[in-house]
Amino acid sequence: MIRTNLFYPLIAGFVMLTLTACQSSEPGQQQSSQPAKKVDVITLAPQTVTLKNTLPARAVAYRKAEVRPQVNGIIDKRLFEEGGEVKAGQRLYQIEPALYEAQLANAKAQLASAKAALKTAQAKEERYKGLMSDNAISKQDYDDALSTFEQAEAEIKVQQAAVKTAETNLGYTHVVAPISGTIGKSAFTEGALVTAQQSNVLATINQLDPIYIDISQPSKQLLALRKRVISRELNDLSAPKVNVNLEDGTEYDQVGTLQFAGVDVDTTTGDVVVRAIIPNPNHLLLPGMFLRATIIEGELKDVILAPQKGVSFDKNGSASALVITADNKVEKRDVTVGQAFGENWLVKSGLNVGDQVIVEGLQSIGPEANVSIDKNTLQTANTGA
Repeated sequence: MIRTNLFYPLIAGFVMLTLTACQSSEPGQQQSSQPAKKVDVITLAPQTVTLKNTLPARAVAYRKAEVRPQVNGIIDKRLFEEGGEVKAGQRLYQIEPALYEAQLANAKAQLASAKAALKTAQAKEERYKGLMSDNAISKQDYDDALSTFEQAEAEIKVQQAAVKTAETNLGYTHVVAPISGTIGKSAFTEGALVTAQQSNVLATINQLDPIYIDISQPSKQLLALRKRVISRELNDLSAPKVNVNLEDGTEYDQVGTLQFAGVDVDTTTGDVVVRAIIPNPNHLLLPGMFLRATIIEGELKDVILAPQKGVSFDKNGSASALVITADNKVEKRDVTVGQAFGENWLVKSGLNVGDQVIVEGLQSIGPEANVSIDKNTLQTANTGA
Protein backbone atom coordinates (compact mmCIF):
# COMPACT_ATOMS: atom_id res chain seq x y z
CA MET A 1 0.00 0.00 0.00
CA ILE A 2 2.85 2.34 0.84
CA ARG A 3 4.70 1.51 -2.44
CA THR A 4 1.64 2.29 -4.50
CA ASN A 5 1.29 5.73 -2.95
CA LEU A 6 4.93 6.56 -3.76
CA PHE A 7 4.69 5.26 -7.39
CA TYR A 8 1.85 7.53 -8.54
CA PRO A 9 3.58 10.84 -7.69
CA LEU A 10 6.68 9.70 -9.58
CA ILE A 11 4.64 8.92 -12.70
CA ALA A 12 2.80 12.24 -12.55
CA GLY A 13 6.07 14.18 -12.25
CA PHE A 14 7.55 12.39 -15.25
CA VAL A 15 4.52 13.17 -17.39
CA MET A 16 4.65 16.87 -16.49
CA LEU A 17 8.37 17.08 -17.35
CA THR A 18 7.72 15.41 -20.68
CA LEU A 19 4.86 17.83 -21.57
CA THR A 20 6.96 20.82 -20.55
CA ALA A 21 9.83 19.72 -22.78
CA CYS A 22 7.50 19.21 -25.74
CA GLN A 23 5.86 22.61 -25.31
CA SER A 24 9.21 24.39 -25.06
CA SER A 25 10.42 22.78 -28.30
CA GLU A 26 7.30 23.58 -30.50
CA PRO A 27 7.96 27.29 -31.33
CA GLY A 28 11.47 26.58 -32.53
CA GLN A 29 10.30 23.67 -34.59
CA GLN A 30 7.48 25.77 -36.15
CA GLN A 31 9.88 28.66 -36.93
CA SER A 32 12.34 26.40 -38.67
CA SER A 33 9.63 24.50 -40.52
CA GLN A 34 8.23 27.57 -42.44
CA PRO A 35 10.11 27.95 -45.79
CA ALA A 36 10.53 31.38 -47.49
CA LYS A 37 7.67 32.19 -49.86
CA LYS A 38 8.52 32.05 -53.54
CA VAL A 39 7.66 35.12 -55.64
CA ASP A 40 8.19 36.38 -59.17
CA VAL A 41 9.77 39.78 -59.63
CA ILE A 42 10.58 42.26 -62.40
CA THR A 43 13.82 44.19 -62.08
CA LEU A 44 13.32 47.78 -63.20
CA ALA A 45 15.52 49.32 -65.90
CA PRO A 46 15.57 52.87 -67.35
CA GLN A 47 13.14 53.33 -70.20
CA THR A 48 12.46 55.68 -73.11
CA VAL A 49 8.75 56.10 -73.84
CA THR A 50 6.80 57.94 -76.49
CA LEU A 51 3.93 60.03 -75.19
CA LYS A 52 0.79 59.40 -77.24
CA ASN A 53 -2.73 60.67 -76.82
CA THR A 54 -5.66 59.35 -78.88
CA LEU A 55 -8.66 61.68 -79.13
CA PRO A 56 -11.81 62.21 -81.24
CA ALA A 57 -11.37 64.52 -84.21
CA ARG A 58 -13.17 65.93 -87.24
CA ALA A 59 -11.86 66.78 -90.70
CA VAL A 60 -12.14 70.43 -91.80
CA ALA A 61 -11.44 71.86 -95.26
CA TYR A 62 -8.13 73.69 -95.57
CA ARG A 63 -9.94 76.50 -97.38
CA LYS A 64 -13.65 76.92 -97.97
CA ALA A 65 -15.43 79.44 -100.21
CA GLU A 66 -19.15 79.98 -100.54
CA VAL A 67 -19.90 81.34 -104.01
CA ARG A 68 -22.53 84.12 -104.12
CA PRO A 69 -23.54 86.58 -106.88
CA GLN A 70 -22.43 90.19 -106.61
CA VAL A 71 -25.02 91.59 -109.03
CA ASN A 72 -28.71 90.94 -109.67
CA GLY A 73 -29.82 89.00 -112.69
CA ILE A 74 -30.93 85.79 -114.37
CA ILE A 75 -28.48 82.88 -114.61
CA ASP A 76 -27.79 82.18 -118.28
CA LYS A 77 -25.35 79.27 -117.93
CA ARG A 78 -23.67 76.99 -115.42
CA LEU A 79 -20.11 76.46 -116.58
CA PHE A 80 -18.73 73.75 -114.27
CA GLU A 81 -19.25 70.08 -113.51
CA GLU A 82 -20.66 69.39 -110.07
CA GLY A 83 -18.21 67.52 -107.85
CA GLY A 84 -15.29 68.39 -110.11
CA GLU A 85 -12.11 70.37 -109.63
CA VAL A 86 -12.06 74.10 -110.38
CA LYS A 87 -9.24 76.63 -110.51
CA ALA A 88 -9.18 80.07 -108.93
CA GLY A 89 -10.59 82.58 -111.47
CA GLN A 90 -12.44 79.92 -113.47
CA ARG A 91 -15.93 80.98 -114.63
CA LEU A 92 -18.70 79.14 -112.82
CA TYR A 93 -21.90 80.97 -113.85
CA GLN A 94 -22.90 83.50 -116.49
CA ILE A 95 -25.53 86.05 -115.42
CA GLU A 96 -27.52 87.83 -118.17
CA PRO A 97 -25.17 90.76 -119.10
CA ALA A 98 -27.42 92.93 -121.34
CA LEU A 99 -28.46 95.39 -118.63
CA TYR A 100 -24.89 95.88 -117.44
CA GLU A 101 -23.59 96.28 -120.99
CA ALA A 102 -26.11 99.09 -121.48
CA GLN A 103 -25.06 100.74 -118.22
CA LEU A 104 -21.41 100.62 -119.31
CA ALA A 105 -22.26 102.13 -122.70
CA ASN A 106 -24.18 104.94 -121.00
CA ALA A 107 -21.31 105.62 -118.61
CA LYS A 108 -18.86 105.81 -121.49
CA ALA A 109 -21.13 108.24 -123.34
CA GLN A 110 -21.37 110.46 -120.26
CA LEU A 111 -17.59 110.41 -120.01
CA ALA A 112 -17.25 111.45 -123.65
CA SER A 113 -19.70 114.34 -123.08
CA ALA A 114 -17.73 115.44 -120.01
CA LYS A 115 -14.49 115.41 -121.99
CA ALA A 116 -16.06 117.59 -124.69
CA ALA A 117 -17.31 120.05 -122.08
CA LEU A 118 -13.85 120.13 -120.57
CA LYS A 119 -12.30 121.21 -123.87
CA THR A 120 -14.78 124.08 -124.21
CA ALA A 121 -14.28 125.19 -120.63
CA GLN A 122 -10.51 124.99 -120.93
CA ALA A 123 -10.47 127.08 -124.13
CA LYS A 124 -12.72 129.73 -122.56
CA GLU A 125 -10.54 129.89 -119.41
CA GLU A 126 -7.41 130.42 -121.51
CA ARG A 127 -9.04 133.11 -123.64
CA TYR A 128 -10.46 134.99 -120.63
CA LYS A 129 -7.10 134.83 -118.94
CA GLY A 130 -5.53 136.79 -121.85
CA LEU A 131 -8.38 139.29 -121.98
CA MET A 132 -8.15 139.92 -118.27
CA SER A 133 -4.45 140.76 -118.58
CA ASP A 134 -5.44 143.42 -121.17
CA ASN A 135 -8.23 144.65 -118.86
CA ALA A 136 -10.78 143.73 -121.57
CA ILE A 137 -12.95 141.80 -119.10
CA SER A 138 -13.56 141.98 -115.41
CA LYS A 139 -11.89 139.65 -112.92
CA GLN A 140 -15.32 138.22 -112.08
CA ASP A 141 -15.81 137.07 -115.65
CA TYR A 142 -12.45 135.27 -115.53
CA ASP A 143 -13.25 133.68 -112.17
CA ASP A 144 -16.51 132.32 -113.60
CA ALA A 145 -14.66 130.82 -116.58
CA LEU A 146 -12.03 129.29 -114.29
CA SER A 147 -14.72 127.76 -112.06
CA THR A 148 -16.47 126.23 -115.07
CA PHE A 149 -13.17 124.70 -116.22
CA GLU A 150 -12.47 123.18 -112.80
CA GLN A 151 -16.01 121.77 -112.59
CA ALA A 152 -15.50 120.18 -116.01
CA GLU A 153 -12.29 118.55 -114.73
CA ALA A 154 -14.15 117.20 -111.69
CA GLU A 155 -16.95 115.90 -113.89
CA ILE A 156 -14.39 113.92 -115.88
CA LYS A 157 -13.33 112.10 -112.70
CA VAL A 158 -16.97 111.40 -111.78
CA GLN A 159 -17.70 109.91 -115.18
CA GLN A 160 -14.46 107.89 -115.15
CA ALA A 161 -15.56 106.38 -111.81
CA ALA A 162 -18.99 105.64 -113.31
CA VAL A 163 -17.35 103.81 -116.20
CA LYS A 164 -15.19 101.81 -113.81
CA THR A 165 -18.27 100.87 -111.73
CA ALA A 166 -20.17 99.80 -114.84
CA GLU A 167 -17.20 97.73 -116.04
CA THR A 168 -16.95 96.08 -112.61
CA ASN A 169 -20.66 95.21 -112.52
CA LEU A 170 -20.44 93.80 -116.04
CA GLY A 171 -17.45 91.72 -114.93
CA TYR A 172 -19.51 90.41 -111.98
CA THR A 173 -21.93 88.82 -114.42
CA HIS A 174 -19.14 86.27 -114.80
CA VAL A 175 -19.26 84.46 -111.44
CA VAL A 176 -15.76 83.03 -110.93
CA ALA A 177 -14.16 80.64 -108.43
CA PRO A 178 -12.40 82.57 -105.63
CA ILE A 179 -10.15 79.58 -104.78
CA SER A 180 -9.04 76.32 -106.32
CA GLY A 181 -10.60 73.13 -105.02
CA THR A 182 -13.48 70.68 -105.28
CA ILE A 183 -16.86 72.26 -106.02
CA GLY A 184 -20.10 70.76 -104.73
CA LYS A 185 -23.57 70.74 -106.20
CA SER A 186 -25.14 73.83 -107.68
CA ALA A 187 -28.04 75.26 -105.67
CA PHE A 188 -29.38 77.22 -108.70
CA THR A 189 -30.02 76.29 -112.32
CA GLU A 190 -30.24 78.27 -115.55
CA GLY A 191 -33.15 80.70 -115.50
CA ALA A 192 -33.02 81.30 -111.75
CA LEU A 193 -33.10 84.87 -110.48
CA VAL A 194 -30.25 85.73 -108.14
CA THR A 195 -29.50 88.88 -106.19
CA ALA A 196 -26.34 90.53 -104.98
CA GLN A 197 -25.09 89.39 -101.57
CA GLN A 198 -27.95 86.91 -101.15
CA SER A 199 -27.85 84.56 -98.15
CA ASN A 200 -28.23 81.39 -100.26
CA VAL A 201 -24.98 80.23 -101.83
CA LEU A 202 -24.74 79.24 -105.46
CA ALA A 203 -22.15 76.54 -104.73
CA THR A 204 -19.39 75.73 -102.22
CA ILE A 205 -15.72 75.10 -103.00
CA ASN A 206 -13.48 73.15 -100.60
CA GLN A 207 -9.72 72.87 -100.83
CA LEU A 208 -9.03 69.33 -99.60
CA ASP A 209 -5.27 68.90 -100.00
CA PRO A 210 -3.92 69.42 -97.45
CA ILE A 211 -6.77 69.19 -94.95
CA TYR A 212 -7.20 70.26 -91.33
CA ILE A 213 -7.94 67.89 -88.45
CA ASP A 214 -9.66 69.56 -85.47
CA ILE A 215 -9.01 67.55 -82.29
CA SER A 216 -10.92 68.02 -79.05
CA GLN A 217 -8.39 67.72 -76.23
CA PRO A 218 -9.24 68.11 -72.52
CA SER A 219 -7.65 71.28 -71.18
CA LYS A 220 -6.09 69.25 -68.36
CA GLN A 221 -4.09 67.18 -70.86
CA LEU A 222 -3.01 70.27 -72.78
CA LEU A 223 -1.87 71.86 -69.52
CA ALA A 224 0.17 68.76 -68.65
CA LEU A 225 1.83 68.84 -72.09
CA ARG A 226 2.76 72.50 -71.72
CA LYS A 227 4.18 71.86 -68.25
CA ARG A 228 6.36 69.05 -69.64
CA VAL A 229 7.64 71.35 -72.37
CA ILE A 230 8.33 74.16 -69.90
CA SER A 231 10.18 71.80 -67.55
CA ARG A 232 12.17 70.53 -70.58
CA GLU A 233 10.98 66.96 -70.11
CA LEU A 234 9.97 67.18 -73.78
CA ASN A 235 11.82 68.74 -76.69
CA ASP A 236 9.65 71.53 -78.13
CA LEU A 237 11.84 72.28 -81.16
CA SER A 238 9.68 70.22 -83.54
CA ALA A 239 5.91 70.16 -83.86
CA PRO A 240 4.19 67.01 -82.55
CA LYS A 241 3.16 64.48 -85.19
CA VAL A 242 -0.41 63.23 -85.63
CA ASN A 243 -1.58 59.83 -86.87
CA VAL A 244 -5.17 59.36 -88.00
CA ASN A 245 -7.56 56.40 -87.94
CA LEU A 246 -10.57 56.45 -90.24
CA GLU A 247 -14.18 55.79 -89.26
CA ASP A 248 -13.83 52.11 -90.20
CA GLY A 249 -10.84 51.74 -87.86
CA THR A 250 -8.16 51.57 -90.55
CA GLU A 251 -5.06 53.74 -90.25
CA TYR A 252 -4.63 56.62 -92.70
CA ASP A 253 -1.35 56.38 -94.60
CA GLN A 254 -0.34 60.04 -94.16
CA VAL A 255 1.16 61.71 -91.08
CA GLY A 256 0.03 65.14 -89.95
CA THR A 257 1.66 67.93 -87.98
CA LEU A 258 0.17 69.80 -85.05
CA GLN A 259 -0.42 73.45 -85.95
CA PHE A 260 -1.78 75.23 -82.88
CA ALA A 261 -4.05 74.94 -79.85
CA GLY A 262 -7.07 77.13 -79.34
CA VAL A 263 -6.95 79.95 -76.82
CA ASP A 264 -10.44 79.33 -75.42
CA VAL A 265 -11.71 76.44 -73.29
CA ASP A 266 -15.23 75.20 -74.01
CA THR A 267 -17.09 75.89 -70.78
CA THR A 268 -19.53 73.02 -71.32
CA THR A 269 -17.00 70.26 -72.07
CA GLY A 270 -13.72 71.63 -70.72
CA ASP A 271 -12.06 70.86 -74.07
CA VAL A 272 -9.65 72.86 -76.20
CA VAL A 273 -9.60 72.50 -80.00
CA VAL A 274 -6.17 71.48 -81.28
CA ARG A 275 -5.67 71.77 -85.04
CA ALA A 276 -3.40 69.58 -87.15
CA ILE A 277 -2.68 69.67 -90.88
CA ILE A 278 -2.26 66.49 -92.92
CA PRO A 279 -1.71 65.69 -96.63
CA ASN A 280 -4.80 64.45 -98.46
CA PRO A 281 -3.65 63.80 -102.05
CA ASN A 282 -6.42 61.33 -102.92
CA HIS A 283 -9.16 63.33 -101.15
CA LEU A 284 -9.91 60.33 -98.95
CA LEU A 285 -10.62 62.64 -96.02
CA LEU A 286 -13.68 64.81 -96.47
CA PRO A 287 -14.88 67.81 -94.44
CA GLY A 288 -17.06 66.78 -91.53
CA MET A 289 -15.70 63.22 -91.37
CA PHE A 290 -15.25 61.83 -87.83
CA LEU A 291 -11.77 60.46 -87.08
CA ARG A 292 -9.53 59.24 -84.25
CA ALA A 293 -6.33 61.26 -84.02
CA THR A 294 -3.24 60.13 -82.09
CA ILE A 295 -1.00 63.01 -81.06
CA ILE A 296 2.63 61.93 -80.69
CA GLU A 297 3.75 64.53 -78.18
CA GLY A 298 7.39 63.50 -77.80
CA GLU A 299 9.75 61.23 -75.88
CA LEU A 300 10.57 60.90 -72.20
CA LYS A 301 14.00 59.40 -71.58
CA ASP A 302 15.37 57.49 -68.58
CA VAL A 303 12.02 57.05 -66.86
CA ILE A 304 10.77 54.25 -64.62
CA LEU A 305 7.92 51.98 -65.73
CA ALA A 306 6.36 49.71 -63.13
CA PRO A 307 4.22 46.70 -64.12
CA GLN A 308 0.56 47.37 -63.37
CA LYS A 309 0.10 43.97 -61.71
CA GLY A 310 2.79 44.93 -59.21
CA VAL A 311 1.10 48.18 -58.16
CA SER A 312 -1.96 48.26 -55.92
CA PHE A 313 -4.27 51.10 -54.94
CA ASP A 314 -6.09 51.63 -51.67
CA LYS A 315 -9.60 53.06 -51.26
CA ASN A 316 -8.16 56.58 -51.29
CA GLY A 317 -6.41 56.01 -54.60
CA SER A 318 -2.91 55.93 -53.12
CA ALA A 319 -0.55 53.54 -54.94
CA SER A 320 2.02 51.19 -53.45
CA ALA A 321 4.31 48.35 -54.53
CA LEU A 322 6.13 45.52 -52.78
CA VAL A 323 9.85 45.19 -53.46
CA ILE A 324 12.53 42.80 -52.24
CA THR A 325 15.38 44.16 -50.12
CA ALA A 326 18.99 42.99 -50.15
CA ASP A 327 18.29 40.54 -47.27
CA ASN A 328 15.33 38.96 -49.13
CA LYS A 329 12.65 40.68 -47.09
CA VAL A 330 9.52 42.39 -48.41
CA GLU A 331 9.40 46.18 -48.28
CA LYS A 332 6.31 48.25 -49.04
CA ARG A 333 6.90 51.39 -51.12
CA ASP A 334 4.46 54.28 -51.58
CA VAL A 335 4.63 55.32 -55.22
CA THR A 336 3.24 58.10 -57.39
CA VAL A 337 2.20 57.01 -60.88
CA GLY A 338 1.20 58.89 -63.98
CA GLN A 339 0.17 57.84 -67.48
CA ALA A 340 -0.32 54.19 -68.42
CA PHE A 341 1.89 52.69 -71.13
CA GLY A 342 0.57 49.30 -72.17
CA GLU A 343 0.71 47.10 -69.06
CA ASN A 344 2.91 49.54 -67.13
CA TRP A 345 2.55 52.70 -65.08
CA LEU A 346 4.85 55.68 -65.51
CA VAL A 347 6.39 56.10 -62.05
CA LYS A 348 6.97 59.66 -60.86
CA SER A 349 8.40 58.74 -57.44
CA GLY A 350 8.84 55.81 -55.06
CA LEU A 351 10.76 53.34 -57.24
CA ASN A 352 14.28 53.34 -58.65
CA VAL A 353 16.32 51.59 -61.32
CA GLY A 354 17.30 48.11 -60.08
CA ASP A 355 14.34 47.69 -57.71
CA GLN A 356 12.81 44.20 -57.79
CA VAL A 357 9.05 44.64 -57.87
CA ILE A 358 7.00 41.59 -56.85
CA VAL A 359 4.40 40.69 -59.49
CA GLU A 360 3.42 37.11 -58.48
CA GLY A 361 2.77 35.65 -55.01
CA LEU A 362 1.46 38.91 -53.55
CA GLN A 363 -1.53 37.26 -51.85
CA SER A 364 0.51 35.22 -49.37
CA ILE A 365 3.09 37.80 -48.25
CA GLY A 366 3.32 41.10 -46.45
CA PRO A 367 5.94 43.63 -45.34
CA GLU A 368 8.99 42.12 -43.57
CA ALA A 369 8.17 38.62 -44.82
CA ASN A 370 11.04 36.36 -45.90
CA VAL A 371 10.84 35.51 -49.61
CA SER A 372 12.86 33.79 -52.28
CA ILE A 373 12.82 34.68 -55.97
CA ASP A 374 11.35 32.01 -58.22
CA LYS A 375 11.48 34.01 -61.46
CA ASN A 376 13.33 37.29 -62.06
CA THR A 377 12.55 39.16 -65.29
CA LEU A 378 14.82 42.06 -66.22
CA GLN A 379 13.10 44.88 -68.08
CA THR A 380 14.54 45.52 -71.51
CA ALA A 381 15.32 49.05 -72.58
CA ASN A 382 12.62 51.14 -74.27
CA THR A 383 9.71 48.81 -73.42
CA GLY A 384 6.27 50.24 -72.95
CA ALA A 385 6.72 52.95 -75.59
